[in-house]
Amino acid sequence: MEQTPQAKTYIFRTMLFMAVYVLINAGAIAGLMDSLPIPARWVLAALVSLPIAGQIWATLVMIRDSDEFIGAFLARQFILASGVAMALFSAWGFAESYAGASHVPGWMIYPLFWTCFALVAPFARKVTK
Repeated sequence: MEQTPQAKTYIFRTMLFMAVYVLINAGAIAGLMDSLPIPARWVLAALVSLPIAGQIWATLVMIRDSDEFIGAFLARQFILASGVAMALFSAWGFAESYAGASHVPGWMIYPLFWTCFALVAPFARKVTK
């Protein structure tokens, strides 16, 4: 199946942003940032968030630039995934506070969102009145 120009652009942008994301995190995991002073670590934290913002921007541009059917489907999928991810992450946060559950770092909301994005796809296809 041939991809639309919007899909090709989205894939390129996603690969670019995620490559930057992976490189920064791989460097941090490898210990390349361990000797940095605290102010530089704050800059690193901000830098690793930029590709995430870029990838979300790429998704929103894909929604905007797609035809009405694809745009509406992706928008429903994005909204459903956001709601499910926030509900699950909040529930886990309450479990941490009230039930002694293990801590989950806040950055895990991002992979959780994309997992939810994939899982809610069948529900986003249903037409609502």
